Amino acid sequence: MGTHRKALRTTAVGAVSATLIAGGVLGFTPAAQAAQNSVRFVDIGGDGGTTLKANVVTPAGADGSRRYPLLVMPTSWGFPQVQYLAQAQKLSDSGYVVVAYNVRGFWQSGGAIEVAGPPDVADASKVIDWALANTPSDAGHIGMAGVSYGAGISLLAAAHDRRIKAVASLSGWADLIDSIYSGRTEHSEATALLDGVGQVTGRPSTETSQVFKDFFAADLSKEQELIDWGKKRSAATYVDQINKNGAAIMLANAWGDTIFPPNQIADFYGRLTGPKRLELRPGDHATAELTGLFGLPNDVWTDTERWFDHYLKGADNGIDREQPVELKSRSTGGYEGYPDWKSVGADRRKIDLAGTATVHANVDSGADGGIVFLSSILDQVAQLPPVASIPLLPRRWAAVWQSERYAGAQRVRGTARLHTTLTPTKESGTLVAYLYDVGPLGLGKLVTHAPYTWHGRTPGKAFDVDLDLFSTAYDVPAGHRLALVVDTVDPLYIEHNPSGAQLTFSSPVDDPSYVSVPLREQ
Repeated sequence: MGTHRKALRTTAVGAVSATLIAGGVLGFTPAAQAAQNSVRFVDIGGDGGTTLKANVVTPAGADGSRRYPLLVMPTSWGFPQVQYLAQAQKLSDSGYVVVAYNVRGFWQSGGAIEVAGPPDVADASKVIDWALANTPSDAGHIGMAGVSYGAGISLLAAAHDRRIKAVASLSGWADLIDSIYSGRTEHSEATALLDGVGQVTGRPSTETSQVFKDFFAADLSKEQELIDWGKKRSAATYVDQINKNGAAIMLANAWGDTIFPPNQIADFYGRLTGPKRLELRPGDHATAELTGLFGLPNDVWTDTERWFDHYLKGADNGIDREQPVELKSRSTGGYEGYPDWKSVGADRRKIDLAGTATVHANVDSGADGGIVFLSSILDQVAQLPPVASIPLLPRRWAAVWQSERYAGAQRVRGTARLHTTLTPTKESGTLVAYLYDVGPLGLGKLVTHAPYTWHGRTPGKAFDVDLDLFSTAYDVPAGHRLALVVDTVDPLYIEHNPSGAQLTFSSPVDDPSYVSVPLREQ
């Protein structure tokens, strides 16, 4: 296991990181375009005097006679400060002062990578202070926006700085632990990507390096420390303070985000009490926003500007009267509006998981969640999710249950839930549950999945498993069926099955096993 993890991290440094760095370099294309419009590159003193490299775009004709709404934009993980220049120019043309800054620890900014720790949150307030003192910004109309890392920092800043009146969090996280450690399972490929990019483009702090080391070691004695570290960096921890401060929060994420799965964002959205909006689209991490970074038409950035126009400029553009939950199906590409998250999957259909099935651990059955970025991007652009031949899955290593063929299309919306009774032969273990859309020839297209890990169980003693699969929007065609597959190995995750472990799934009469599938109302 240790050699595999080291190789995984090396791959992230040598390949995936290079791809993201290339994306950052490509960001200079719109930057050159924007540079013709009086962009200022400045140094801003962050928390503790740390130098933050930034750029400022001011509305044309600003002569000091009036004040403009301020937008502060922290960069994404591993990207340089020019990342937002195309959008900053558009926003500036619409009457905003935009300050985009390179977060501490990356590229030319000083300090070390703190993973949205207290220094990063304090930096956001320091940037606001600087902007109010050095630009024609309006102290009463301040917003923050960002993609990925910048999104998470923006949400955290809104909890700690009541001057922030509106936030657009794009492909961000609200619960860091539920993102990279959901189901008590290490999301190893996604976290290796973050670790690799951080090492190539920045300078991790001593604490950050140790956290990544403990994470990949899957050291159970460090689990609570990891959880505490993550909670400190999660907006969900401070949701009461965000509600008290009253900022208008827009959240936009992707169904297939392999770094920040959508469940934690949907849960966070439900806890917000102020003005709020939730948008979920096909794609992987930050892919839905990508074209907008090059100044191309983009739904996410269009709605971001509309959000700020209403809540910072008072524009009556109708965004506050629209359905606050906007979803785009992975299958049809059309938008659907809902009054709240619980209405998304208002109908539910159970698939009974009858009988008893025993699987042997430690072998990948062929049912997998795909490859970080690649699989969800293929699903986004070509509707080609990961596939598996359900009849050919080896039943020694995979348990399989199937529904009857559906007479009509089943529009899966929201969060499918698995309930089963599990009897392990070892005290620790990992399972991964997959929901497939199965066609007439037995080829299964992945609808959703999720991992689940346990520790400290008595071998041979049954216990209940309740697992929320990753939220999604997928249409199962008429004549197809749904299949639930459970195995024990997936390259996306670190598995905790001792050698020779076996898992037995049963469905007691007084507590039957099932998967509950959320469906859009017909």
